[in-house]
Amino acid sequence: MSSKIGFHYGMLPFAFLYGIAIKVRNMLYDTNIIKSTQFRAPVICVGNLEAGGVGKTPMVEYLIRLLQDSFRIAVVSRGYKRKSKGFVLAEANSNAQTIGDEAFQIKTKFPGIIVAVDRNRCRAISKLLEMNEAERPQVILLDDAFQHRRLTPSLSILLTDHNRLYYKDKLLPVGRLREFTVAIRRAQIVITTKCDPALKPIDCRIISNEMRLLAYQSLYFSCIAYQPLESVFSHTTMTLESIHREDEILLVTGVANPQPLIDKIKSLSDNVEVMTFRDHHRFSKKDIRKIQATISDFKSSNPLIICTEKDGAKLRSNDLVPDELKPLFYSAPVKTEFLQGKGEAFDKQIINHINLIEKSSILHT
Repeated sequence: MSSKIGFHYGMLPFAFLYGIAIKVRNMLYDTNIIKSTQFRAPVICVGNLEAGGVGKTPMVEYLIRLLQDSFRIAVVSRGYKRKSKGFVLAEANSNAQTIGDEAFQIKTKFPGIIVAVDRNRCRAISKLLEMNEAERPQVILLDDAFQHRRLTPSLSILLTDHNRLYYKDKLLPVGRLREFTVAIRRAQIVITTKCDPALKPIDCRIISNEMRLLAYQSLYFSCIAYQPLESVFSHTTMTLESIHREDEILLVTGVANPQPLIDKIKSLSDNVEVMTFRDHHRFSKKDIRKIQATISDFKSSNPLIICTEKDGAKLRSNDLVPDELKPLFYSAPVKTEFLQGKGEAFDKQIINHINLIEKSSILHT
């Protein structure tokens, strides 16, 4: 295991109690003592076992790009850290405060799809399927709902970070696992994310052997593909190739795992200062002043402030950002790309699943 990964062994008593609670909860669902709802529509869940960023939102965006030309898509998210309550349907004037960071980012990038937030995903899906036939979604994507056992998706995609594979991790709060590794059996597709694009087939086979997946489970490997930088407050773009070694850059991140972006930007410039905040951070007046003070110490007359795409979405609707800073802010969009040419196989598996669910629904009707 990487030396960067540490465990908090002093928390073992709490992990033991947490593990008992998780086992009892899953047993109640597995034995049908607590009922789980399954819908006749295609409901695809994207989730993970470990807490923290593993690339769920880029994976949801990949699915949107794959499906949006053929199906009416709805994305359902919890809307973490939003200030609204209950079921909220994203509108043109929605922001991160009303629908949450990830939902706002998705609605901003894909304004033509339906985006809904609700802590109760079953209620959200029920409301979406009650829409009139011309607007009703044909495929529903769930962002981060693998542990939402009240709902049984028609297909579960489980992601695990190549730098912290689930089978090497430990239960919270010693490690980052939300539940025991046996829970992976609920997934039909497993994707190892954030791989090195040059990952060798032998390394893939080693990981596959360690996972010991069952016959009905498919395994894929993916990497992060960085796209041209996008201005947060205008419509201009900048290629990564246009960044020079001597350029002064302030990298601002408020995500669970910023290390891949930090490594990427530091590979482009020798003058990168990093300012990290907690996941889902809301930028305050104090934070903006700190950014201003840092930039004012730079020698360059043309510095650059780079942030994650999620942070860029939040900053865009933040009235505290002064006008003189706005031209300096650029976000770094990412896309999911599959390794070993397996993207076509993944796409086909998703499309076949949707078609199968639709046929089953028609026959049942």
